[in-house]
Amino acid sequence: MIMQSYDFLELYRKYGCNMQFGGDDQWSNMLGGTELIRKKLGKDAYAMTITLLLNSEGKKMGKTANGAVWLDADKTSPYEFYQYWRNVDDNDVLRCIRMLTFLPLEQIDEMDSWEGSRLNDAKEILAFELTKLVHGQEEAENAKSAAKAVFSTGSAENMPSEEITEADLKDGSIDIISMLVKAKLAASRNEARRSVEQGGVTVDGEKISDVYAVFDGEKLKGEGVVIRKGKKSFKKLILK
Repeated sequence: MIMQSYDFLELYRKYGCNMQFGGDDQWSNMLGGTELIRKKLGKDAYAMTITLLLNSEGKKMGKTANGAVWLDADKTSPYEFYQYWRNVDDNDVLRCIRMLTFLPLEQIDEMDSWEGSRLNDAKEILAFELTKLVHGQEEAENAKSAAKAVFSTGSAENMPSEEITEADLKDGSIDIISMLVKAKLAASRNEARRSVEQGGVTVDGEKISDVYAVFDGEKLKGEGVVIRKGKKSFKKLILK
């Protein structure tokens, strides 16, 4: 709280920032900043909060096993951003649509009665609307097309990709464990090994169950290969 108050003070001094905006769990911290500015500078400053976005379990949204979902495309690509919202829990999708999109309330009210497969339609609407809001119409269309292509054919032009070089090969080939790590689908070789052993890994639609499986580097040139881990994580791995 003390550090946040001093941050607000410094922002006021250097840039004339007189309002801090944040989640309602930060209310007391922000008030500390306005009070510090009043005492130190004799100036008025303000704080404004919004309702926290919580899931059906009462936990903050925006955190995943791989970290936060970012607005910055360099940190979370438009495709990954789209997929994050496409995969929200059934119990959270309508709350997110209501809080985060600019769809007419009448249209959202109609969705309140949606159940079963129609909730998947709602998730696609949520993912598209938020991706369009953050990254623009074109990127939203690309992400939507890529997601549909991934689930129907296992490949997509606009899928997020990672590149490797000849230096990543051994005798002209690369093993599946290294591929998962290089594609950033696993944080470590141990995690990658577990994913293969549990039967959750495919390459170009083919299930890989052998942790010692290797792939010829030539196969990764051009369009590369599509690696899938679990139901929701995909990457294209390309040899440059």
